[in-house]
Amino acid sequence: MINYDMIIIGSGPGGYVAAIRASQLGLKTAVVERAEPGGICLNWGCIPTKSLLKSAQVLEYGTHAAEFGVKVDGVAPDFNAIVARSREVAGKMSRGVQFLFKKHGITLVEGRGRLTAGKQVEVTTPAGEKTLLAARHIILATGARSRELPGLPQDGQRVIGYRQALTLDRLPESMIVVGSGAIGSELAFFYHAMGTRVTLVEFLPNLLPLEDEEVSRQVARSFKKAGIEVLVKSSVEGAARDGDQLKVSIKNKKGEIEERQADVVLSAAGITPNIDDLGLEEAGVIVENGRVKVDARYRTSAEGVYAIGDIIPGPALAHVASAEAICCVEYIAGAGAEPVDYSAIPGCTYITPEVASVGLSEAKAIEAGFDVKIGKFPLSASGKASAAGATEGFVKLIFNASDDTLLGAHLVGLNATELIAGLVLAKRLKLTARDIIKTVHPHPTISEAIMEAAAAAHDEVIHI
Repeated sequence: MINYDMIIIGSGPGGYVAAIRASQLGLKTAVVERAEPGGICLNWGCIPTKSLLKSAQVLEYGTHAAEFGVKVDGVAPDFNAIVARSREVAGKMSRGVQFLFKKHGITLVEGRGRLTAGKQVEVTTPAGEKTLLAARHIILATGARSRELPGLPQDGQRVIGYRQALTLDRLPESMIVVGSGAIGSELAFFYHAMGTRVTLVEFLPNLLPLEDEEVSRQVARSFKKAGIEVLVKSSVEGAARDGDQLKVSIKNKKGEIEERQADVVLSAAGITPNIDDLGLEEAGVIVENGRVKVDARYRTSAEGVYAIGDIIPGPALAHVASAEAICCVEYIAGAGAEPVDYSAIPGCTYITPEVASVGLSEAKAIEAGFDVKIGKFPLSASGKASAAGATEGFVKLIFNASDDTLLGAHLVGLNATELIAGLVLAKRLKLTARDIIKTVHPHPTISEAIMEAAAAAHDEVIHI
């Protein structure tokens, strides 16, 4: 048996960040990983999808180059080359995690980890051999996988999850995407840009249902304008082989069943935590509503066992898992941990136009009892957006009327996912609209729209 101060099961953005922070704090650390270092985010999620979307953006630039006074002939996507590039980008990031492990003296143990009695982890290697590790502290960071919908089992070929969507060997002529959250919307946008005929099906009344309603409506307009068919208040009831295609049954918003044909159905409606075969019950770890129950310090019901990321309640986002990882390890090490501020968690969707938000939507703020002031600034009035040929979208800021503090920020448009960090800081530091108005923003930039939106909340906006 090999003894450590800390063992982490899972090497995603929760696990590998926890390991590095633990090593920095002097803890002898091992990471158990059954697949590629870096987890789903680096290998099958955040990073490779952004590579695909960048290729789609470059294609869009080339297709519309004439609008910018540039002559380009013969612009066309090479689908296999685009997929290959995304895999290389993911591979490079995974190798980067392995480099960081070596740099910090972290032991990477390949295999499937399972809790046993006495703060021990049994690891089954790819060859089937078993190794026993022990530690004073064990962190579970096993992430999540694509959720299978009732009546729509994934076969990995015709009915696929996001993982298969990243490595298709040919471009499908038609695709039905089920679920319009970040994953569904991003992959719908990508495949449409490649030339696939895409239908996006959402059970709820709005696309990106966690976003502010005005944001959802803007995204729906942009998608429809681009040529993506959008069906809301609809659900996929089933899919069956019909020759070389699938016959897909969709219940529309009128409650009627429509039959559609598609080459592929992409199921992107949620995730399932990876808590199977972890030995949770034997170790005394309580699970509630499909998630591991933890306290404010990420301690489970089993002494010395902690959990972070997608397997616990809260936003299933890579940056949340990383923040929880640092907080958890600092609690364990007695390093003055500061709790994660869950009221200031940004969300980003990397479609065109980009979507980013933090804090309360207008509806949620009103529901919570706030008297709100709202400032909104359209990018059609932004000089930088006009110069960039990207005037779709807006900045919408929601303030508490009683003290002028920022309650929520909602951005749609060019560079929204980069701009949101400043508003996350403003939310966390409880800055006011007046603070934002009086902060000089550079011109010409998209960021000026933030200042203008704050000014609009005070009826002081200049450029509209």
